Amino acid sequence: MTSPCLTAVDEIVADVIVPDAQAVDRDGVFPRKAIDALGAAGVLGLTVPVAVGGAGGALREAAAVVERLSQACGSTAMVVLMHYAGTALLNTTGHTGTQEAIAAGRHLTTLAFSESGSRSHFWAPMSTAHATGAEVGLSADKSWVTSAGEANSYVWSSRPLAADGPMTLWLVPADAPGIDVAGPFDGLGLRGNASRPVRGRDVPVPLAAMLGADGAGLDLAMETALPWFLVLSAAFSLGLMRATLTETIGHLTRTRLEHLGQTLAEQPLVRQDIGHLRIEVDRTAALVDSTISALESGHPDAMLRLLGVKAAAAESAIAVTDIAMKACGGAAFRKELGIERRFRDARAARVMAPTTDRLTDFVGRVACGMPLLDAQ
Repeated sequence: MTSPCLTAVDEIVADVIVPDAQAVDRDGVFPRKAIDALGAAGVLGLTVPVAVGGAGGALREAAAVVERLSQACGSTAMVVLMHYAGTALLNTTGHTGTQEAIAAGRHLTTLAFSESGSRSHFWAPMSTAHATGAEVGLSADKSWVTSAGEANSYVWSSRPLAADGPMTLWLVPADAPGIDVAGPFDGLGLRGNASRPVRGRDVPVPLAAMLGADGAGLDLAMETALPWFLVLSAAFSLGLMRATLTETIGHLTRTRLEHLGQTLAEQPLVRQDIGHLRIEVDRTAALVDSTISALESGHPDAMLRLLGVKAAAAESAIAVTDIAMKACGGAAFRKELGIERRFRDARAARVMAPTTDRLTDFVGRVACGMPLLDAQ
């Protein structure tokens, strides 16, 4: 990644994101100030091609951004993660006007795949598309959409309009008539990412809103959106782990057992916890890096690494935050230390589609030479 972009991210983290992170989590408010600052600095347009005004950044650069953001605020990182995954589809299918708006920092997009009828099986949409004169009407019950009510557009999946195939993708303006967003999200973790159900009834979009060919949406999702989502999700988990390690070491090296004249970090059992944390962080960082490298080089095992990286990083983040809570004792339960926030945020990756269980099955399927999905 070019240093100016990372420098901009670091400045926004220090000036905007860190000061607001506790309030975003406590109050469950969308980090609008941070997103606007990232847009103005060109970070939201990082992955848009240079030809349409973006920086032309690749997956590795986007992963570095998400990891840095996640160290400061999981909610902000998740919003940007989903934006980059949606932007990857727009870059592949070519939607110049929206790409230019993203590059200019005026547009936030997100994925709208998971539905109440098929849950985490994003490859089996229940939503419908039907022709209504010169337009298409979309109807769906999207179960969880990051940045719902905050994004400018949704990359929306549905059953095909007319063609064979399991899925068609659309770019849907967030202010289109017929869209209804549920009330505020009040959950365990990632409390500021505005992850809410979105209901659509006969939402009118032009035929030109179709991304790719009718019926080809699953191929687009698997070949474009999924790699970005899985790698960036792993980077998200890695960022949480790095922040947790830093906070844990800071607490344990400055807190003393006065009757012994020693810090907590000088206790052998506590040092073992620190050692376990560092090993997990380093192992996850190596896995993320090797997965990106495999994708860049077309390595024969790239698919296996890709399918495993989100699951592995998610479980490592859960383990790391759990150990940190134990090692830091009662202090970790207090909001000001920040570890309990990472403890809660880390658990989201396990259940975000594709879930850890589903990805583990995918890895087993590929390793055994079986098709990734059963015939529908």
